[in-house]
Amino acid sequence: MLLPATFLWISWLSIVSAGNVNLGGPCSTSDNRLQVGTYQFYSDCDSVTYCASNGTCAHRGCRKDDFPFGYAQDADIPPKCPKGQFCPDEMDACQDVLPVGSACQMNRDDQCEGPPNYKDLQDTTHRGLNVNGSVCLNNICMWSNVTANENCVVQNTAYIGYIAGGGEFIDVVSRGNCRVGLYCDSKSLNCLEEKKLGDSCDADKECSTWNCLASGFCGPDQALDHTVNSWIYAVVGLGICGGMFGTLIGLFFLHLKQRDAEHERRQQYWHEQNAFHQSVSQMREAARMSILSLQAGSTMYGGNNSDDSHAPILQNVFTRISTSGLRNCNVQGDDEEFDEFMVQQPVQFRRGDGRF
Repeated sequence: MLLPATFLWISWLSIVSAGNVNLGGPCSTSDNRLQVGTYQFYSDCDSVTYCASNGTCAHRGCRKDDFPFGYAQDADIPPKCPKGQFCPDEMDACQDVLPVGSACQMNRDDQCEGPPNYKDLQDTTHRGLNVNGSVCLNNICMWSNVTANENCVVQNTAYIGYIAGGGEFIDVVSRGNCRVGLYCDSKSLNCLEEKKLGDSCDADKECSTWNCLASGFCGPDQALDHTVNSWIYAVVGLGICGGMFGTLIGLFFLHLKQRDAEHERRQQYWHEQNAFHQSVSQMREAARMSILSLQAGSTMYGGNNSDDSHAPILQNVFTRISTSGLRNCNVQGDDEEFDEFMVQQPVQFRRGDGRF
């Protein structure tokens, strides 16, 4: 249900600020009202006081909410009213519940006295249809006990909603005094059965799911928890286990490949070192054979040739040191191989006639 253009114009211009008068400050009860569009109670006093009859702001004597707004964390908050009483919008003091037909404040179903069979009539869907089987419609206390196809009372309230960017939209809430499971039709003013999922509808109250889609059909209940089939849990569990094992197997093969590559590098290094050592051993063997060949060549110059020019250098050396009278000479060198080469048999030096 849409509001007339005059209401939209008034709601646009009715911009008011919240009360800001502190404790003991002046106020006027004539300023008490419901805000346009939101229908929130407003007074000149701040959020922790109310406007008393003497025209000053006083401490509140009760509260409606479990966690009231405006109080400091360590402040003393007023108590909630006991069963059989209610805290009005002014929150000045607790009052006794009102009988059927009494005047009540807007949408304050809790201010009305419940019927004797309230357990059969109370709303268990938590949709705010009634409180203990009582409902406040058009500011009159009633019971939600009207059965199907009987006359009912309806109240349509238009609220102003706000969207991002400063836009506004109208949300119409329709309530009636029908039993739970029925709704009060605004045209016939009779209680009708709620419609099932997929049926055509004009308002949320007509659907048992309390959700009339923009397409004009009853949609799923948005307040219920979404359930997931068991096979989805199984698939997700298998996917998680498969991912874990796949990761472990992949890491195993990756480590194996790296280990093989490292083993190949180590084996190649060993082969290179082994070849190097073999080359060094061959060089040492070649050097030893060369020294042995030099030894063999020196024996070739030890014959009876009287020509000193054909004698080996060492033999000439021995001749030059013959004046020492030594019969045995052992010449030492720096090299170990050269030491072996220089170890000779006892030498007989030349005599004057050139013979041994």
